[in-house]
Order: sequence, then structure tokens, then C-alpha cells
Amino acid sequence: MTTPAIAQFLSPWRRFLVAFSGGLDSTVLLHQLMCWRQENPDIQLRAIHIHHGLSANADDWVTHCQQLCAQWAIPLEVVRVTLVDEGKGTEAHARLARYTAFREALAPGEVLVTAQHLNDQCETFLLALKRGSGPAGLSAMPAAADFAGTKLLRPLLNTSRATLLQWAQDHALSWIEDESNQDDSYDRNFLRLRVVPALTERWPHFADAVARSAQLCGEQEKLLDELLTDELATLTDSEGALAIAPLERVSEVRRAALLRRWLAQQQAPMPSREQLQRLWGEVAQAREDANPSLRFGEFEIRRFRQRLWWLKSHVSQTDCVLAWPSPSSVLTLPDNLGQLRLTPGGAIRAPADDEIVSVRFKAPGMLRIAGRNGRRKLKKIWQELGVAPWLRDTTPLLFYGEELIAAAGQFVTQDGLTDEGNGVQLEWIKNGQLPARS
Repeated sequence: MTTPAIAQFLSPWRRFLVAFSGGLDSTVLLHQLMCWRQENPDIQLRAIHIHHGLSANADDWVTHCQQLCAQWAIPLEVVRVTLVDEGKGTEAHARLARYTAFREALAPGEVLVTAQHLNDQCETFLLALKRGSGPAGLSAMPAAADFAGTKLLRPLLNTSRATLLQWAQDHALSWIEDESNQDDSYDRNFLRLRVVPALTERWPHFADAVARSAQLCGEQEKLLDELLTDELATLTDSEGALAIAPLERVSEVRRAALLRRWLAQQQAPMPSREQLQRLWGEVAQAREDANPSLRFGEFEIRRFRQRLWWLKSHVSQTDCVLAWPSPSSVLTLPDNLGQLRLTPGGAIRAPADDEIVSVRFKAPGMLRIAGRNGRRKLKKIWQELGVAPWLRDTTPLLFYGEELIAAAGQFVTQDGLTDEGNGVQLEWIKNGQLPARS
């Protein structure tokens, strides 16, 4: 891709954050953007370099990138990341860390630009084929995609690595050679070093043919999106939960397509065929008295009231007891559950000076809540109030001594009740949400 061609692709935008590793591909990309900026001074460029700490040469790569960006008058942000081993492999963890850093670094009005090219697209397709992916996975990388509230653009996606190398040589560019690129224990490197060269030797235009296949798969997915969007909207409620009963009346193929699109709406990783089968069989079709769930990394899918829910996983707090020695101050809850505070003007009696205040997440015995006759166990109260199972052991319960006073955002017990407006109210401040009050 020449500078005019890249300009045509990127022309609707004017502010760019460029992922800059210092390797051949991103060096050519940054150089082409710099050349375009020389002709259009309103173009704003920034670069970001991710220091993974995986190579002994990582600090030298930072220095190289800083020097090159200084030479080209392009501001550079260097982000050092620490990889956490979650069993997905080094490649996946490094990619996740990079894109998390990109997401956090983007400024308002900027788009992210990365240097993936035609050969990368071919490798991505083959990796998806190895995993047994369907059309969504085989569509590989789009040239433009939604990302972090803006766009991720890949202007070199139809350009071969040989073309990029020729540009770098013609302009006497210098770049980093990452020694790990020669390690064929990594799947992508194995394809790049062993498989794709053999395929290209036999069929010189193999990468172009793969790119066309990926594009056709992408077009098929877009068509399915158009055909199923309205139907999916009728199955999804305002909280994003998906109705199960209508899915029982459609074909297995249509149901799988709808489930995939519902998961895509939740920004979930695309499930395998086995995961979809487990989702339907173990969660959606579990016996009625079951409380099924299926983990997806830090998230899980649960069933409640004949709907499927995509939820952030929380650790059960059943055994947690939090002392609240000064109820006039804010109490921070564990596991990012938010904060509690007692404020004037509610229907909960204020604690006496000699009462020990605590917050717990379970309550034994028979309970009597305000506005209802009789006593019930807490499990029965949750059921009557329609509280989802995954909220029952993470909803804070206010205790004075051994006496349950209130459940945050849900109820006040008869023993905790006082005249409206003369007591206090329990506010549960969840991250990014308005307070839930009792």
C-alpha cells in the first residue's frame, strides 16, 4: 500500500494512536503515516510501545523506538505490562495485555492503527482453521472494527510483507528483529516459518486466496447479522438477558447462530461448538430446580426465570463478616462489590451506642421482614422478592449484634424498622451505578 492508498483508507479520521513495536511492519506503517502528515499538517500522530518484559533486549527496543519517534517528531508512550499466567499461553496473554494497554491509552477522538498485513491475515485464518472455527473465526481480522468506543484500523491488511520490506529498503528504514519470531514452538511462528512458505512455494498467490476466503466468510457473517438482528432484539430484555423458550422452537443451526450473536453483544469470546452445546444442554436445558452455570474466563452464563444471563463472576461472600465500627463512615466491600453507607432520613433505626454493627452475607433462622406477615428463612425471602441466585450471597446484610436489620437495596426487617424519615437508610454504592437504598 502506497502513501496515497493508506491516506484514502484513513482519510475520514485525523487523530491516530499507532501500535509501534519497532518491528518491520509497524515501522513501515508509522513511516507512511509520517509521510502523509508531511502533506497534511492537520494529521495528529501518537505512537505506543508495549514493553512485555519477555526479552532480554526489551529495554534496547524501547530506546530504538524512542529515538526513531524523536527523529520523526512523533510522541511515544511506553507502557510496561506484566503478563499473568492464566493458562492461555504466552501469545494470548501478551495480546491481551497489549490491547488492554491500547484501550487505556486512547485519547478522545483518536483511532487505533495497527500494522497487521496480508501474511498475518493468512496465518490468522489458518490458526482459526486449526481450531475448527466457523465462518466468524475464519473471517479472520477485519480492516476496521469497533474498539474501546472508537475504531481499530488495519490499513495494511491487503499488503504483503514483501511489499513492506521493499518500502523499508527503499527508504533506508531500520527496525527491530525480535528473536522470538524464530521460535517455532509458538503456533503463529510455526505457520510463518514452516507452513506458509511451503504453501506459497507451491501456490504463489495462496495468501491472496486466503484473504478472499476470509472476506467471503466475513460477508456471510454480516448477512446473518442483518437477518437475525431483529429476531435477537425480540429475545433480549432491557438487562441483556436472553429468553430460552423461543430458542427451543427453532432449528439447532438457527439457535446456535442466535446464541453466538447474543454472546457477541456481551463482548464475550466467541464460543466453540462444544461450549455452545454445553451452554444449551447444561444451562438452558438443566432441570427446573437446578441453579446451572457455565464459566467463560472471568464471566459466567447463568439461568434465571427462563432466561440466560451473562455475568461477571463473583466469589461467594457467605462466610464473610465485616466489622463496621464507625457506621458514620463508608464501608468498602470485598471483591469489588462497592461500598455501604448509612445516611439520615430513612426507615431503619439507627444503631444504639452499645450495639456492634457488622455486615454479613447470610442470616440463619426465621426472619420477619417489614410489610409481610409471618416468618421465613432468608432463602424463601430471596425467592419471593425475585432476587437472582447469584445475588443472594453477594448482597450485604446489615446486622446490629446478632440481629438482622436490613438487606441492602431489598428489605428492612421488622426489628430494624422505625418511623419513616426518623431513622437512617442503607445505601449500597456499586461501581458506576446509582446507590441502591433500603
